[in-house]
Amino acid sequence: MTAPSNTRPKTRRCLLILNPRARSGEANAGAIADLLRAEDLQVLAAAAGDREALANAVRAHAGAVDLVVVGGGDGTLNAALPGLIDTGLPLGVLPLGTANDLARTLGIPVDLRDAVRMAATAVPRPIDVGEVNGVHFLNVASIGLSVDLARSLTREMKKRWGVLGYALAGFRVLRRLRPFHAEVRIGGSVERVTSVQIGIGSGRHYGGGMAVEADAAPDDGRLDVYSIDVRGWWELPRLYPAFRSGHHGQWENVHTWDCTAVEIATSRRLPVNTDGELTTWTPARVRVLPGAVRVACPPKVSGSSGDVTPRPEPTSASRPSEQVPEGR
Repeated sequence: MTAPSNTRPKTRRCLLILNPRARSGEANAGAIADLLRAEDLQVLAAAAGDREALANAVRAHAGAVDLVVVGGGDGTLNAALPGLIDTGLPLGVLPLGTANDLARTLGIPVDLRDAVRMAATAVPRPIDVGEVNGVHFLNVASIGLSVDLARSLTREMKKRWGVLGYALAGFRVLRRLRPFHAEVRIGGSVERVTSVQIGIGSGRHYGGGMAVEADAAPDDGRLDVYSIDVRGWWELPRLYPAFRSGHHGQWENVHTWDCTAVEIATSRRLPVNTDGELTTWTPARVRVLPGAVRVACPPKVSGSSGDVTPRPEPTSASRPSEQVPEGR
């Protein structure tokens, strides 16, 4: 007769990293830890620190935890990416920032209790990561207008105005538009553009709810690229609704492509914004890393957040091919 087993299911352990400067960073760290423990998680805490320290904290705990739970905005999640990719640990997201675009893309709730429950119980799903000059991004890498926006959007504006702060900062920078010449190189083809903004998206949402492309998904193994060519700042407000829905490619002064790798060379050296932080410079060599990180999120997201399912390969009748980067 076999003796009854006295073994109990192994309690999972998580590393909790909170950004105290996030817009909702006033949320009590102890209360968040208690919510995680209520979901049967043992909690180890680490300070957010700077970008390198945050990624190193993930690496340092690789053998001690089963899950990394990060509370903050998209910039905090971005800083954790190198450590998550190196260790293969899954990510739980607590959207405590201003825009929370990754959470919006993946359908992660903004309510803290619901977000904790999802981080603790949802099956982690692989999503794509973009990489520009060795720097990873989850949402978008961009050149031009977004750089001035990132410089103008102060922490105080985020804390006071939330997502509205993006619009306020946008009005400040519109009159300082300075177009630049660029070459968009995809495969063996080159397209020359005069642009005020070039964006390369790995996910779906960025900039407080803008959509990089109407049918973009965070696990489709593709990059969505656009370039805006306008005569003056007064044209941009007309484009705003199209960028919210992801249908900006229907405008003749917006060129769009999709690909797995792209190089952007500019006439003058320009900074590159990755998930809200200025991290590298042109020329920008960008590629997609399919399924590079796993995130605890719903298995499928419908409606405005898109479907977390692969989209069909583009055809000559639907989207421009990777070999012939013609604007849509």
